[in-house]
Amino acid sequence: MTGAGERVDCVVVGAGVVGLAVARRLARAGREVIVLEAADHFGTETSSRNSEVIHAGLYYRPGSLKARACIAGKAALYRFLADHDVGHRRIGKLVVATDDGECERLTAIRANSLASGMPDLEWWDGARVAAAEPALTAVAALWSPTTGIVDSHGLMLALAGEAEAAGAWLAMAAPVTGGRVGEDGVTLDVGGAEPMRLAARSVVNAAGLTAPALAGRLDGFPAAEVPKAYYAKGSYFVLSGRSPFDHLIYPVPIDGGLGVHVTLDLGGQARFGPDVEWVDGVDYDLDPTRGDRFYASVRRYWPDLPDGSLSPGYTGVRPKLVGPGGPWTDFRIDGPGRHGCPGLVNLFGIESPGLTGCLALADLVAAELAAGGQDDTDVRTFPGGDASTTDAA
Repeated sequence: MTGAGERVDCVVVGAGVVGLAVARRLARAGREVIVLEAADHFGTETSSRNSEVIHAGLYYRPGSLKARACIAGKAALYRFLADHDVGHRRIGKLVVATDDGECERLTAIRANSLASGMPDLEWWDGARVAAAEPALTAVAALWSPTTGIVDSHGLMLALAGEAEAAGAWLAMAAPVTGGRVGEDGVTLDVGGAEPMRLAARSVVNAAGLTAPALAGRLDGFPAAEVPKAYYAKGSYFVLSGRSPFDHLIYPVPIDGGLGVHVTLDLGGQARFGPDVEWVDGVDYDLDPTRGDRFYASVRRYWPDLPDGSLSPGYTGVRPKLVGPGGPWTDFRIDGPGRHGCPGLVNLFGIESPGLTGCLALADLVAAELAAGGQDDTDVRTFPGGDASTTDAA
């Protein structure tokens, strides 16, 4: 490939749930948008290999991007799902304490939730927990009524459909192999069956697990602004037979994740996971023996889990910005004001609650592109768009 290539307005790299939400947001604002996805289909990685939970916003640091995107994005997402007939249920979640020591952690979670602007948690004592979920063993729990579940594929279909209806073009099997930054935008080298070069006024790097690697392949991008990528793999196992639970059941959080919890799909099937396995690269092989370790964890809150009742389900990998034992990190939405490259916005470390916050994150990306590095945009605010409200929905 030689020359400057075809000139386009805006390219979104990555067709996961956040990339599709960004493409939809920009296309509906009148931008010419091309979405480049390395895989043969959208949403094949983090967006489809998760618990499909609409998070309430209990755990994230108050004022952080994760907290604000989750709470505002949840409200917007419920409206979007209802308006587009995407399968979902506001099923509710119990965060359970199995001993008095864990009650202290529940108290901390409740205080954190209140500080984040999410006041609707209820404290349930052991008797109320037993009345709602007789199979549970817990001394207390926090009840989160706004936690839900969603058909993640249906959500991405709806986002992609609206993006295309507004004029966006989705190109599958179109990996970005490199590029360069300049004073008037970013030029991308695109591989696949028909290699091309695109010179874009704006580029949004929403490549998820490979977002840091993509930034590192852009000539002229400052190396100091490329974060090291870490990967936390999680395995899920499916319960044979009928679920004993009507709600989502979460233990108190653990390092790297939210513990081996119980989620339900829209058909009522229970699945357990994820655990946390720090890995050097991305692979989705499921080791069936990892399920042996689930039994002890689950039996802390469901002692009657039958032997041999867990079957291998699937795995997912979370994009992390720190490794095991590292400090808490927020989402990163890095625009020209940070790295100095006009027209480029990088999304780094977009793990959970990225699905819940996808519409809010799309608003923030649009605002960052509009600012163009001309001011110090505070990405913790939500300027208009789909997620302009912070009601608890």
